[in-house]
Amino acid sequence: MTAQPCRLVILSGLSGAGKSIALNSLEDLGFYCVDNLPIGLLNEFVNQLSDPSARISGNLAIGIDARDPSYDFSRVITFIDELNGKGIPAELVFMEADDDILTKRFSETRRKHPLSSDSVPLVDAIREERRILEPLSEHADVHIDTSRTLLHELRDLIRIQVARSEKPGLSLQLLSFGFKHGIPRDADFVFDVRCLPNPHWKKELQPFTGLDEPVAEFLGQQALVLDMIDHIRDFLDHWIPKFEADNRSYLSIAIGCTGGHHRSVYIVKQLADYFAEKNRKVIVRHRDI
Repeated sequence: MTAQPCRLVILSGLSGAGKSIALNSLEDLGFYCVDNLPIGLLNEFVNQLSDPSARISGNLAIGIDARDPSYDFSRVITFIDELNGKGIPAELVFMEADDDILTKRFSETRRKHPLSSDSVPLVDAIREERRILEPLSEHADVHIDTSRTLLHELRDLIRIQVARSEKPGLSLQLLSFGFKHGIPRDADFVFDVRCLPNPHWKKELQPFTGLDEPVAEFLGQQALVLDMIDHIRDFLDHWIPKFEADNRSYLSIAIGCTGGHHRSVYIVKQLADYFAEKNRKVIVRHRDI
């Protein structure tokens, strides 16, 4: 009897973007995890899984990085295609973060970037690593941007988006954000609500967020806000079943206003309540509050 992984996840991404945390989370969820496997050994490693003595029959996660910059990373894509062709479900997850966030993380932890040296400063190492891993980023099945993700949020994302440990069905992430802090790179749909009445211009509402009653009461009385909620809700009601029919397990919806404090937060709350009442699996994140 051959031993085969039920599913293979190749986890890659930029150093400092949370790959080790993701692998630890997958290991806690029952994955057999191998980190920093030399890419040249991928084929040999997976071939050994056909050996009954390996006794690896569950889900498998392999972490790879850019420590071998001479390697042609496009070959990883071919490798994944070949595995899928053999009936072994395989996919690529790519983790990333903004350059300034990565720089701050390395500075705070005082860890050395794997591509930095006395002649290659940290900023250049991060830029070079992004270039080297571009083929993986472009072809990844799942992107996870950890720039503004808290530890428990990242673990939830890994559990639902990668491990898919919950019952079958599409998980819906609703994320509020501020455009002035950048658009989330891992969003499937982005809705711009900056055209709506802005509580920020009412001095008495400035200290609050869209989760607070004074702001909620103000926005709940605005016809344009209610129209926007209805249209986004109707759009998602129509298209979510189409994504489920295409075997999607995760959909990320980002709602953005200027600062990410009032309008986007309120609308995410209303949408989350609506879809929770319909027994949807909902993850709520308010990135900028």
